[in-house]
Amino acid sequence: MLLAIDVGNTNIVFAICDGEAIKWRWRISTDRQRTADEYAVWLHQLMQLEDVERTHIDAAIIATVVPQALFNLQHLCRKYFKIEPLVVAVGELDLGLRIDLPNPSEVGADRIVNAIAAHHDHPGNLIVVDFGTATTFDVVAGDGTYLGGVIAPGINLSMDALYQAAAKLPRIAVEPPSGNAGVIGKSTIHAMQSGVFWGYVGLIEGLVARITLELNGSVTVIATGGLATLFNRHTSAIDSVDGDLTIRGLIRIHARNLRIPESLA
Repeated sequence: MLLAIDVGNTNIVFAICDGEAIKWRWRISTDRQRTADEYAVWLHQLMQLEDVERTHIDAAIIATVVPQALFNLQHLCRKYFKIEPLVVAVGELDLGLRIDLPNPSEVGADRIVNAIAAHHDHPGNLIVVDFGTATTFDVVAGDGTYLGGVIAPGINLSMDALYQAAAKLPRIAVEPPSGNAGVIGKSTIHAMQSGVFWGYVGLIEGLVARITLELNGSVTVIATGGLATLFNRHTSAIDSVDGDLTIRGLIRIHARNLRIPESLA
């Protein structure tokens, strides 16, 4: 089975996959200082709860946007699973995706992985919206060319900045104004909810519209990330939500670059 590791700025997702099936997944906060031994203790306990033996894992792949975390995750795979993990890096693996950028290596691994999975599952031009620490919009042409994208501050990051910089503004949850409240705020909290939530909906709809116009054709919009389902309920700009997009992209990349595990060589 495959251990797929997706390292984001906020969380790391560990998933154990059997073929194309995602059997188990667990999430831990990203800590650049966490050691391989600490990962192993945490992961081993979770695997025991599901009766998964370490020997069942015979391959691993890592995609990270946090370079400082990579060494210890590689060490985890080598020391505790006796395997050499694949690391997603442009120019070093067969990604099955042409990257039409002046400097392809600067694109975040998570963005490329999402684009690969989305292109495999959906025909035609695509926009992949990932609601993470940053909100990213990645554009893939129907022929599988990665065209680039847009990076905006994530909504939680924006709310934290507002709370920390404005002494009289409270911390609020990510949600639309309650009940039948309109966009025009009748209280401080109502006004903040409108500005943050509906402002973000406007960001999504505006960028999708501008990208679609630039592509001069129909576009399918796929959303992923923690807040994708919430925003999907409040805008028609998103066509579908796929919470497993990144892990399925890692599965696909591993299949294209299959190696014999060192423990079996």
